[in-house]
Amino acid sequence: MIPKRSIRQIAIAALALFMIAGVCLVDSSAQRRRRKHRRRPSAPRITNPAIYQPSPNDNANSNTSGDTANNNENANPQSPDPEAMKQTIRTLSSQVDKLTEKISQMDEAQRSLVDLERLSRAEQRARSLRTELRDVQSKESDLQARAEELDYALKPENIERSIAGYGTTHPEDLREQRRRQLESEKERVRRQLAQLASSRTQLEQAIAAADVEVERLRKRLDAADAAAIQNKRTNAQSTEGTTQPAPKPAPSPSPYPTP
Repeated sequence: MIPKRSIRQIAIAALALFMIAGVCLVDSSAQRRRRKHRRRPSAPRITNPAIYQPSPNDNANSNTSGDTANNNENANPQSPDPEAMKQTIRTLSSQVDKLTEKISQMDEAQRSLVDLERLSRAEQRARSLRTELRDVQSKESDLQARAEELDYALKPENIERSIAGYGTTHPEDLREQRRRQLESEKERVRRQLAQLASSRTQLEQAIAAADVEVERLRKRLDAADAAAIQNKRTNAQSTEGTTQPAPKPAPSPSPYPTP
């Protein structure tokens, strides 16, 4: 049999171990809680890809190849072809000439249109002035006929004849009154004739100026038309001269041998 003292000691030792284990468990659980409370979400980590570092041998090879290419380019530069440059210059020159010719043709056409408009206006003005001149000449002719009638009526025998039908004791007063009326009308007709003569002179001068303008514009238009026709002929001749005949095809060799 185990003595009671030994059993008591074993029980005390077991109890002590149990208490120590309980204290350790409580401490570890407290530490776990403390760690859970302190843990925070970690920031995302950015990882950079590895940069390729060429080896010294690769750098030396690339530098050597680049220097070789530069040396080859410097040693064999592409020189411009003189014939190609001349052809380009000739092409550009011909294009400039064509553009200049087109611009000049447009200017000539514009001037021709302006001249046609001016010619039409000048002809219309000349016609209007001639119509006015005919009206003035007609009025002048009527007034001249009236002036001749007044000159005839102013003769003493005609004045006496015009008052013969009136019974009066003072015929000389009637003759004087009739004479003054005829002379007043004659003076009015004379002034009208002077005004018509001045208007006729101005109209004739204006018509002459309009005719000169019409003739000048017609000559300019005729000259422009002749120049345009001459330019067309010149261009056609130059085009025919520059056109080269097509080369004749060379005869194909015969497959059979000549004797």
